[in-house]
Amino acid sequence: MPIFAISIIFQVALVMHIVKTGRSTTWIWIVVMLPFAGSVAYFLVEMLPELAGSRTGRNAQRKMQSIVNPDKAVKQAAFNYSVTDSVETSMRLAEEWLAKGMFGEAKAMYEKSLKGIHQTDPHIMYGLARSEFGLNNFGAVRSVMDDLIRHNPDFRNAEAHLLYARALAELNESSAAKHEFEALEAYFPGPEASYWFGMFLKAQGRERESQEQFKKILEKAKISGRHYHSYHKKWLKLAKQEYTG
Repeated sequence: MPIFAISIIFQVALVMHIVKTGRSTTWIWIVVMLPFAGSVAYFLVEMLPELAGSRTGRNAQRKMQSIVNPDKAVKQAAFNYSVTDSVETSMRLAEEWLAKGMFGEAKAMYEKSLKGIHQTDPHIMYGLARSEFGLNNFGAVRSVMDDLIRHNPDFRNAEAHLLYARALAELNESSAAKHEFEALEAYFPGPEASYWFGMFLKAQGRERESQEQFKKILEKAKISGRHYHSYHKKWLKLAKQEYTG
């Protein structure tokens, strides 16, 4: 297709966007009279900020930043911590280390933060439990999570509950793990808990029950919208790989 034809199609698309979104009609004249410069100006001034503010735009920005400067976030967190050694900056740095798979460093930072009035802070304790899980210290995960609940009986966190169930599964505490997975089924948002329940059942040799979990995940996806598929893409893909029906 000739470049001229492509530029015309692009102009028409921009004009339609201007009209549809209720932008000033001045933009129509700018795009039509200055095809290249006007189109670029409209994209930069009107469309880019809108895209950046959306979930899709933010995700795209994060992906691009991770490619261009993969260590930017952890470097910024480390700098902030060096300037101000506080629980807040410590936790931010620990979170970045967790995201990077630097579990030993994250564990040390969380342990350092568990002192004084924050000695039983549930969020710090949960961070420590995640670090221990990353280090395959499943007994430590159970111990930390048991302490967390003892000191914070009103703490509710679906991700923390799933971590506890997975740790019990890794410790071969089958009955307790099954109990926790079944409890998670009632309220966990998304398919991740069901996926791990299915993997637990598979490891127990309960193939039929594990397949039922994967089937349930895929059937739920069939009646869910595009956002659900996009947000849970990882777990839907893994469930599809496991399902043999």
